Amino acid sequence: MNHIHPFTSIYRHGFARLAVAIPAVRIAEPAFNAERTIALARRAAAEGAVLALFPELGISAYSNDDLFHQTTLLDAVEQALAEIAAAASAINALLLVGAPLRHEGRLFNCAVAICGGQIIGVTPKSYLPNYREFYEKRHFAAARDAISNTIRIAGQTVPFGSDLIYQAPAIPGLAVHVEICEDLWTPLPPSTFAALAGATVLCNLSASNITIGKADYRRALCMGQSARAIAAYLYSAAGLGESTTDLAWDGHALICENGELLAESQRFCDDEQIIFADVDLERLQQDRMRQTSFSDSIGDYRERLRAMRTITLPITPPVVTDLRREIARFPYVPNDPATRDERCYEAYNIQVHGLIQRMRSAKVEKVVIGVSGGLDSTQALIVAARAMDRLGLPRRNVLAYTMPGFATSHQTRSNAHALMAALGVSAHEIDIRPSALQMLRDLGHPAGEGAPVYDVTFENVQAGERTSHLFRLANYHNAIVVGTGDLSELALGWCTYGVGDQMAHYNVNASVPKTLIQHLIRYVIRSGELGEEANRILTDILATEISPELVPATANSDDKPAQRTEEIIGPYALQDFNLYYLTRYGFRPSKVAFLALHAWGDASVGAWPEGLPAHERRAYDLPAILRWLRVFLYRFFQISQFKRSAMPNGPKVGSGGSLSPRGDWRAPSDASAAVWLAEIDRLIAELGAG
Repeated sequence: MNHIHPFTSIYRHGFARLAVAIPAVRIAEPAFNAERTIALARRAAAEGAVLALFPELGISAYSNDDLFHQTTLLDAVEQALAEIAAAASAINALLLVGAPLRHEGRLFNCAVAICGGQIIGVTPKSYLPNYREFYEKRHFAAARDAISNTIRIAGQTVPFGSDLIYQAPAIPGLAVHVEICEDLWTPLPPSTFAALAGATVLCNLSASNITIGKADYRRALCMGQSARAIAAYLYSAAGLGESTTDLAWDGHALICENGELLAESQRFCDDEQIIFADVDLERLQQDRMRQTSFSDSIGDYRERLRAMRTITLPITPPVVTDLRREIARFPYVPNDPATRDERCYEAYNIQVHGLIQRMRSAKVEKVVIGVSGGLDSTQALIVAARAMDRLGLPRRNVLAYTMPGFATSHQTRSNAHALMAALGVSAHEIDIRPSALQMLRDLGHPAGEGAPVYDVTFENVQAGERTSHLFRLANYHNAIVVGTGDLSELALGWCTYGVGDQMAHYNVNASVPKTLIQHLIRYVIRSGELGEEANRILTDILATEISPELVPATANSDDKPAQRTEEIIGPYALQDFNLYYLTRYGFRPSKVAFLALHAWGDASVGAWPEGLPAHERRAYDLPAILRWLRVFLYRFFQISQFKRSAMPNGPKVGSGGSLSPRGDWRAPSDASAAVWLAEIDRLIAELGAG
């Protein structure tokens, strides 16, 4: 990326600001239309956009009908284009405007590309609608009818065809293709082949009159094409000023990215409009690099793609520091309540069905689970109970054990017992302290004789004793052990290899991050399906500070655990954010920090998931973000992969991925974190944020 730019500039991090404009037009008044086009183009560039898209035939207006065959009008269109080109010498952006152009004795409906004071390319419309209210073939020829691949316009000879891609060397990833209105409505839009040839930004100059329900269809088309092509898709439809003799116009502008709607205009607006969105070009490139089917499609159309022509854009990236894009604080948790509840419903069913299938395959009717009174074991216990319900088996077939150790608190122990009772599972307690003491004595460890030596051996003896009991209980009862460790812990290596949260016969939480588990439990509370007493317990569990509870608290600890997980490995909210962007998209640490600052820098800006307590709606400044990101990079890339390489089976739950070596993530256990740490350390030194 462009390291000349400051850290806060979007163009340093793979973004580009793009604009779609809906100008007011006057029918058959190219001079006026050029004036409005220039004004909106200047406004777009002033706000940092490097591309401004305008509607189909916007220089003449679309609804001219037989006036298109008037020489006087066509001459005025060419003069207007020359005026726009002259004005564009002071506009640092690619302008895409619509105009009727004469060529080879015919008239073409064209998109004219203007940049750096010149017309640099012309794209004719490929598919002309001639049905219902459309009769474009009365006036225009299609792209396929052209003989030559250049056109003479405004004193210049420039490339002509639907095979043009505009690239900006100074803005990595910005490669623009243009199509016109009906082209998108066809089974194989020209933009499909352009995307396979490397275009990342697909632009559609449209007129598209409005009828009831058509806006929804347009939106679906644009979002769908952006998803299939793994691209940004920009759409500009005619609005204010077009003739309403027989049609109406709503001025519909859209910016989509890989299936997501980033920006949309106000339809039926009485004023001119520009919409903006900051498109993540690097994200598009990363997704294309991963999608083998996208690459295979390139191979299938290799000869056609080789014929595409590239035109260089003389654009320099401006310094733009106001990111116009929502960055969710919790990428695994949707802010919209309806979407979030749908995700929670799916997550539970994935977990439950995964466990059901494993029980059927193993030919067992019982499961064994350790219940600590914490978030993860609570979620796994609810899943196990639901699995028994779906199998038509009694919940007492869930053999639940709470196993207090040297640091188990009264709160977590009482919550574990209360939850087991509320769910109606078989509830048991095994005090692991005697067996743990025996092992410590066998090892010759000072704690075996009562000395306050609380090292990693002291901790892992307890984790090992719990796991040993659970597996032997499973043997004894012809059951399987249900794991409780979550995706966040696996990412950070916050689990003991071979025992504890790392090991089970089947782990239902393996690809569920900590931030999502909290909302899955809140989802159950909102549903009320477990009853008031269970809801009270679940609410208390959500409020309990996260701790492994392996080291005894001191006498003056004010009931606080001696081990406070998030003080050691960082806030799960930040670490889940880091996990998502590093594994899902492979972004460099500096970009992850940039995104985190926009998501977490100000608690008063942006949406929060419903139900999140006020005290958890906190902000993190850049030094804190960088500090915990560095912790994540070291733990994830340097010291934890060997644990993930040996993780038990468990279902993939979210599109954000899993860390199973049989699923989304395959990595060497002997890798070094040096390059990631060096990148973040350079940024820390640059910003003086150490």
